[in-house]
Amino acid sequence: MANSEQHRPEIVVGLVATPPDYPAQVVARLAVELAALLAERVDPDVRWIVRAGWGEVAPRRDGGVEALLDDLARRRADAGWDVAICLTDLPLHTERVPLVAQTSVRRRVAMVSLPALGLRQLRALRAAVPGLVGRLLTDTSEERVPPAGRAPAELTGQIAAIHRVVGEADAGELGYVASRLAGRVRLLIGMVRANRPGRALLGLSKLLAGAFATAAFALTTNTIWEMGVALGGLRLTVIMLLGLTALVTWLIIAHDLWEKPDRDTPAELARLFNLGTILTLTLAAAASYVVLFAGTTLAAALLIDTSVLEQDLQRPVDLTDYLTLAWIISSLATVGGTIGSGLEDEDTVRAAAYGYHPEPGGWRDEKDT
Repeated sequence: MANSEQHRPEIVVGLVATPPDYPAQVVARLAVELAALLAERVDPDVRWIVRAGWGEVAPRRDGGVEALLDDLARRRADAGWDVAICLTDLPLHTERVPLVAQTSVRRRVAMVSLPALGLRQLRALRAAVPGLVGRLLTDTSEERVPPAGRAPAELTGQIAAIHRVVGEADAGELGYVASRLAGRVRLLIGMVRANRPGRALLGLSKLLAGAFATAAFALTTNTIWEMGVALGGLRLTVIMLLGLTALVTWLIIAHDLWEKPDRDTPAELARLFNLGTILTLTLAAAASYVVLFAGTTLAAALLIDTSVLEQDLQRPVDLTDYLTLAWIISSLATVGGTIGSGLEDEDTVRAAAYGYHPEPGGWRDEKDT
């Protein structure tokens, strides 16, 4: 058995995360099971070795996928890997549609754009990465690397995000692209997923504290009670939306989260980054509003006796009145909490910007998985 193991051909697959933020977490999870997946779906007679590592903290934006593949090819050659796959959170396009994956047999590398996969990224990667590795090994002409035992299945049938294949099949330069409409929607959802709105929500603790303080003060003012009852649902909705819009706008301006097109960042990429940032902050702000609304409703029920509210409004009250009261107070408190958002830790808030990637704590040694 040991002698048989020694005679099995060995293929080293490099799995690179760039930038080493969210993609590094995905790489760490995929690397654990990739060797088994390659044995199952590409060639069981090969001894697969997976090496996981980090790529550039700030990958080049101006060169698109070609610059990414060139950097990956140099990394593969320096490390002595047979093939390399890069997972990135950069939203990439080709022919004005989202690019999901790209292979380059000449460079023996491939890349996958995580946001183009949508929400269920790890599940899609389990099908995509073995298929890409198999394609690279099947099409390569270098005898040192044995070809895959069987041709890889077409990724278009396995991954919902991939709509069609473009490029030069004979040259081994293939791009797997999404559909024009559904692909753009999936790309935006994937960008928000990669940007982790929960992290932005947890980072807005001072905002919530300021909003709760404003809400507590407003609960003691009977003018607010009367205003909440007098305003209809439409006006309350407008006030709520204005408060949330003011909060998101203030966060972007106060912490300089707006991405501006320049020599290194094309206008289309800057627009995508800004849209991802807006959607992330909007989700975080909406979640903060829900927490504030629930807390205000509970506080109103505990602090304002029904008889006191009835005396002020001069009519019987029920749960709807308390919810309406919490609604108007939460909307006004959101505006008050916006001031507190300017006191948040700069790095914490900037993490909500899609184009921002903090320096990692230390360069992790590549390891066999």
